[in-house]
Amino acid sequence: MNTSKLLVAAILAIAVAAPIAGFVSEIKGQPMMSAESRSLFAQEFPGGRFSGQRELASLGHASEWLNSPALTPESLRGKVVLINFWTYTCINWRRQLPYVRAWQEKYKDQGLVVIGVHAPEFEFEKDSANVRWAAEDMKIRYPIAVDAFNNQAWPALYFIDAQGRVRHQFFGEGDYERSENVIQGLLREAGAANVSSEPAVVEPRAQEATADWPNLRSPENYLGFARTESFASPGGLLQNRPHMYEAPTHLNLNEWALIGDWTARKDATELNEPGGSINDRFHARDLHLVMGPAAHGSPVKFRVLIDGHAPGSAHGVDIDAQAYGTLTEQRMYTLLRQPGQIVDRRFEIEFFDAGAQVYSFTFG
Repeated sequence: MNTSKLLVAAILAIAVAAPIAGFVSEIKGQPMMSAESRSLFAQEFPGGRFSGQRELASLGHASEWLNSPALTPESLRGKVVLINFWTYTCINWRRQLPYVRAWQEKYKDQGLVVIGVHAPEFEFEKDSANVRWAAEDMKIRYPIAVDAFNNQAWPALYFIDAQGRVRHQFFGEGDYERSENVIQGLLREAGAANVSSEPAVVEPRAQEATADWPNLRSPENYLGFARTESFASPGGLLQNRPHMYEAPTHLNLNEWALIGDWTARKDATELNEPGGSINDRFHARDLHLVMGPAAHGSPVKFRVLIDGHAPGSAHGVDIDAQAYGTLTEQRMYTLLRQPGQIVDRRFEIEFFDAGAQVYSFTFG
């Protein structure tokens, strides 16, 4: 995700010595972690507590709770708490999720409480019905606090001891062994007996698989006019008005283009007439697209091509063997997962109905 201040919401008013903004960087082929972040991880547990931290503040300001009644500092006193900032279309968080889910399952009876703070990126993620659907679909059973703040960095983990103090933090993917060791140590410190030193069994599902980092040469790219990069259709991307776009004669790596009648808005681009398509030249094992139908209950059918052909065995979980799929809700769709050698490819998606809204490409 793009560099930005990590907005700590009313649900978790914590202060740490180093500014959060400095830790967050866009993932471009490697786990998200800055040099300043790495210095924190080098501190030995348990002596590496951050200076200037405060107790876990009031949880009463969350706009809504899922999977649990509202939690309070009093109800959490004596518990080890793991706070996970997330949003359900973020591929970086999706790849972290199986670890958080496994830690919750393994350590819940020894005093660990996992709380997911859903901090939306796109407008549709602010709809609690969508968050509820996503939590059920992704088998998230731990408490979720719905956060209305405009956070722009995901995922983030905060490790809080039984006295309510932040003892460790991590931004982005990776370092899972270290994170689990922190959980184990905090549980032992809190008096839990027989805390296993073995790692939890992690079972990633579909989109949750670890990225193919050595072959990942395509960064996330947004498709609304506010944050997009490398748009290649002639005439550029026009703002807030319909336009008939044409394909460029050539796409360089990580360039994308529209074909057909589209309207580009701030955070998404919408197809006005059937038959429009998107082209993108990429280099990655996996290709995902955050998208959905403009109107609830109005599905949009589509087909995917790679280098002009059906992807065959490279098709993702959201298209069938003939490369067809349907937009039924606004979420992240996994369209390609390539076996074998990874090289530059040309991706194309054609929509057979109007009303497709496209938000961002992500890769793995």
